[in-house]
Amino acid sequence: MLLPVIWLGSMVVARSYEERFLWVGPDEFRRVFFAAVMLLAALGTVSWALRLDVARGFVIVAVPLTASLTLMQRCAQRWLLHRARQRGEHLQTTLLVGHRRAVAALDEQLEREAQHGYRVIGCCLPADQYEARADAFNGLPVLGALDEVADVVTRYEVDTVAVLPCPELDGPALRRLGWALEKTQAELLLAPAVTEIVGPRVRIRPVCGLPLLHMERPELRGVRRLTKDTFDRTAAALGMLFLAPVFIGLALAVGLTSRGGVFYRQERVGRDGQTFNMLKFRSMLSGADRMVRDLAANSSGNGVLFKMKTDPRVTRVGRVLRRYSLDELPQLINVVRGDMSLVGPRPPLPTEVERYGFDMQRRFLVKPGITGLWQVSGRSDLSWDDSVRIDVRYVENWSLAFDFMILWKTIGAVVRGSGAY
Repeated sequence: MLLPVIWLGSMVVARSYEERFLWVGPDEFRRVFFAAVMLLAALGTVSWALRLDVARGFVIVAVPLTASLTLMQRCAQRWLLHRARQRGEHLQTTLLVGHRRAVAALDEQLEREAQHGYRVIGCCLPADQYEARADAFNGLPVLGALDEVADVVTRYEVDTVAVLPCPELDGPALRRLGWALEKTQAELLLAPAVTEIVGPRVRIRPVCGLPLLHMERPELRGVRRLTKDTFDRTAAALGMLFLAPVFIGLALAVGLTSRGGVFYRQERVGRDGQTFNMLKFRSMLSGADRMVRDLAANSSGNGVLFKMKTDPRVTRVGRVLRRYSLDELPQLINVVRGDMSLVGPRPPLPTEVERYGFDMQRRFLVKPGITGLWQVSGRSDLSWDDSVRIDVRYVENWSLAFDFMILWKTIGAVVRGSGAY
């Protein structure tokens, strides 16, 4: 009877109800898990100190079950909230402050991530970029200059103020802005100059009395890489064993319905720029590669990748395979060989690599993956710039927890089939 009260107390101590940790990111789930561990530790300490005979079922069943049900409830509630935000509900009015180019970039980012719930209503620009006669720029209403932010917040009842780096808003100016916003209900968010780097790599550390951002090196070497490689190969081997009947059924379906081999081999570029032969179940007519030039004018890709939503080269069985990503199952063999990972950037063609800029070379620090941020973010529906940004984000922020999150989201992406053609 006391467990609900004790559990709520443990959740409060773990700060799992604070608004900044709710509905976005792994911190919310991490704090629920921490509350369960803290409760078990406190229970063990008290029972040992007072020599209490605590039922084993409470320790083995009740507390883990409570934590699991709480996590399931949080997941369901987050999913419902994200869906509502995509419909335009439960949004926070947001004011962007900074230079034009930075404001436009952040506005596009917030629009892409609609599930976070920020609705940009306008911006405030430096005096030399602000024109009282101008109603808007880049589709955003210009509501004032930098020294009018607090007045704009009060006038429009703004919930969140996002400030981007600019010389006009130095330390003293930001401090005064923070003081002014304390009189309102608005939250103040400061965007760092370093973008696409989040999570454990960025920490605020006091240096010489100043709160400075410390950027750790990406976790791409040593024990963590060995752990990832071991997990990838083990999971891929077990997956092949478990899915052996599916492999056989799909191979028969491909081989009996169209001429050509069951597997399709294509040269791709992997870690450190090394090429390898990537395997797929054949989903197109034999000799489809030679037809690309004739169909190039009808490409619906992003300018670099050739894609067609109604590709005449795809067979009837191939359409089903591509719709649910079943054609990619043989890539488990590539994972066992060590050419690929379960999670990573999309394996590029050599012709694509020739067009890469400097930023895209970062993706070759890790192995390409069967799935990744590209797949769970829209796949072929993404622009080339978004594809670059997503690949770099994965490499910069790689961790095992990040991989598990992507694997979990892959299930939904495969079922929806968005961008799969």
